[in-house]
Amino acid sequence: MTAYLNALGLVCALGRDQAEVARRLFAGDRSGMRAADGWVPDKTVVVGAVAGELATLPGESRNNRLLHAAALQIEAPLRAAIARYGRQRVGVVLGTSTSGIEEASQGIAEYLREGQFPPSYDYAQQELSAPAVFLADWLQLSGPAYVISTACTSGARALLSARRLLDLGLCDAVICGGVDSLCKLTLNGFTALEAMSGALCNPFSVNRDGINIGEGAALFLMTREANAEGASIALLGAGASSDAHHISAPEPGGKGALAAMQKALDDAGLEAAQIDYLNLHGTATRHNDAMESLAVDALFGARLPCSSSKAMTGHTLGAAGALEAAFCWLSLAHGQLPPHLWDGQQDPELASLNLIGPGQRLRAGGPHHLMSNSFAFGGNNISLILGDTP
Repeated sequence: MTAYLNALGLVCALGRDQAEVARRLFAGDRSGMRAADGWVPDKTVVVGAVAGELATLPGESRNNRLLHAAALQIEAPLRAAIARYGRQRVGVVLGTSTSGIEEASQGIAEYLREGQFPPSYDYAQQELSAPAVFLADWLQLSGPAYVISTACTSGARALLSARRLLDLGLCDAVICGGVDSLCKLTLNGFTALEAMSGALCNPFSVNRDGINIGEGAALFLMTREANAEGASIALLGAGASSDAHHISAPEPGGKGALAAMQKALDDAGLEAAQIDYLNLHGTATRHNDAMESLAVDALFGARLPCSSSKAMTGHTLGAAGALEAAFCWLSLAHGQLPPHLWDGQQDPELASLNLIGPGQRLRAGGPHHLMSNSFAFGGNNISLILGDTP
């Protein structure tokens, strides 16, 4: 079944609404990526933070406040869907990896120092279900509401799970996407893994040396019917695999990644030659970029225009799959493609990819089919295909 993505709200280091994010995304603007102290002891790290103040929501984590900022952008179509279908027929499926662990960590730190928790401490903030509970409460929904947490594939898997709710007839509309916020636990964890770059990340370069971490939220309204007005964009295909190669390292030959991409093509009823652009997972780690280049080359060769957008947002972890699907949505709506930002120094050990520069546009005429890859710890892989529809 075709699942239409009829509304999009998003926040990230590129901006706080569709127009700002699209303008800066297609311009290759990475000014939102900034060096910051205080996250990792005795170390300056580059992070992609959402700029400006968020709405004050007493008792809510920054994670839920980011989610709220994205939801406010599409509040009108969300409430219209609720009025049309009923509160029990609208679901919520979200991806996250951090939830409110930053606030929880601060409370635990105070407990260790002072022997008691601060009045603001609320254990429920750190529960993985918290974003879905918050959104369902805010909109007064009684349909299915849950969170998927599969590390860096969480947001993309939320879209696949949302489509299944429509397929099964359990919902008539699903609010789906992902959200993650900057937190010391994540930044120190990736530092311990020696996966963090000390500079701006450099995906697929011979000089790449690790990731930057970012934060953000992306929310879609998914239904069985296309928009009566405006962009008509759908989730045409999705493919997932789990190769379980290693707890933190990808399968070096890209077998799991290749399987996910091929399953997405099969699900959409498309051939590899019909894909117009690929948003790479492209983390800028040695192992991920190596295996992804092999998988992409095996399926598409060197012809397919592709780029990694993480140089402009940082790796938003549990939100990344949804956020990068949102970038594909914006590309379909505007006819432009995100540039690949790097130092231009090709790694001779990697399969050659068609990494595009600024100013690239989708080919004239449609339909267009765009793919987005997300790969995670534990060998968890997913590819999504979005397309414009008549």
